[in-house]
Amino acid sequence: MVRLPYVTALTTLFSYGLLFAFGQLRDFFRRILDVGKSNNLKGYAPICLGLEDFYTRRLYLRIQDCFGRPIASAPDAWFDVVERYSNDSNKTLHCTTKTSKCLNLGSYNYLGFAAADEYCTPHVIQSLKKYSASTCSVRVDGGNTKLHMELEELVARFVGKPAAIIFGMGYVTNSAIIPTLVGKGGLIISDSLNHNSIVNGARGSGASVQVFQHNNPAQLEDVLREQIAAGQHRTHRPWKKIIVIVEGIYSMEGELCKLPEIIAVCKKYKAYTYLDEAHSIGAVGKTGRGVCELLGVDPANIDIMMGTFTKSFGSCGGYIAASKEIIRHLKLTCPAHIYATSMSPPAVQQVISAIKVVLGEDGSNRGAKKLSQIRENSNFFRSELQKMGFEVLGDNDSPVMPIMLYNPAKIPAFSRECLRQHVAVVTVAFPATPLLLARARICISASHSREDLIKGLEVISKVGDLVGIKYFPVEHEKTTSLEKLKKLQ
Repeated sequence: MVRLPYVTALTTLFSYGLLFAFGQLRDFFRRILDVGKSNNLKGYAPICLGLEDFYTRRLYLRIQDCFGRPIASAPDAWFDVVERYSNDSNKTLHCTTKTSKCLNLGSYNYLGFAAADEYCTPHVIQSLKKYSASTCSVRVDGGNTKLHMELEELVARFVGKPAAIIFGMGYVTNSAIIPTLVGKGGLIISDSLNHNSIVNGARGSGASVQVFQHNNPAQLEDVLREQIAAGQHRTHRPWKKIIVIVEGIYSMEGELCKLPEIIAVCKKYKAYTYLDEAHSIGAVGKTGRGVCELLGVDPANIDIMMGTFTKSFGSCGGYIAASKEIIRHLKLTCPAHIYATSMSPPAVQQVISAIKVVLGEDGSNRGAKKLSQIRENSNFFRSELQKMGFEVLGDNDSPVMPIMLYNPAKIPAFSRECLRQHVAVVTVAFPATPLLLARARICISASHSREDLIKGLEVISKVGDLVGIKYFPVEHEKTTSLEKLKKLQ
């Protein structure tokens, strides 16, 4: 958990207050200047209204060049970022024909499969020629190929569950599946920092939703005990079912879930467990099987395992792995399976090929090397950032490492200066994070060489000094590991 210093909190609040005050002042004078002008709404209420519209106009648009940057190459260790310009103070951005080659520290390309691969790419091209880019149909009609069935069997075998079902979008895997599993009369207990797809899925289910403090099994037990004792609202009948939802690696914190302790609590109170492994499957564990393998948890103790193919496997879509009964139920009732066009066959083949590389079924040990590389890269980069004095969230082995920025002025300053020095980073602010907890989220890949990481560390250290985000004392050693590596070069 982030422990925000009082001084930092006060300066950050003051900065947002200043932006809010000047924004309101500008809106006040704009209303005066536009008194005689027609609003062209013709009696309709404005669609964009209120504080969200104010935040977009007066805060987001001023720094929107830091977000949504177009790229012009595969998201490998290095990629080409399209240069943009604005003639109206960032209200609109225009792309140029120029690109800038940058170190990629923002993509989820954990195992390096997003670029051309000697095993995956030929198989994907072959599947494109055989099946075309789309099935143009849903799975229950004419969109179910041999590849889709092969991938479901492979995913189930890979994660250690009896059966699996795949979907064309990771976000939908959560938002459409949760309402299918639990509804009115049921209870969802969700970690307070769960992903928006889980939040929306829980809201759309019709079930009662309770939140427990992030990654706190003791507080989860308190919530479970209280809710079981109270029962359903108004009627106080027993809950039809209770599902506890957590993530393997929390995407904005880089923290590992305290899975063994949470499972013990769920078993004690007979609650189902739903594990989202979007950022952990393929990225952690000795053989890439996620937090279950890393933390020594038997997959049989988890009722529903969710994951995506967009991070470690260089494709798109997601999966649910569970018992055969649950998967059969989902295939008969889930709208995302019944009504959505099936996953693109080349995308399916990419996942199949990537998992086979991880398992060593391609006839090489490249998968084991990638897993070893992502672990070494992540731990090295995290350790060096902490030595430099940055406030870095998350745990060892996690390829996600947020660097806390806090102050709104430091968001564009950090992002723009890194880009100017050819390092592409992702900055995250409200509403994706709490208002005071803006951060830069670094994602490490197995495709990064040690030279790439040293380059990134050098730039981030310089920019950190310039922007003033080294909130902790620098570790002074006789010779830092970064300096040792530079001397070896």
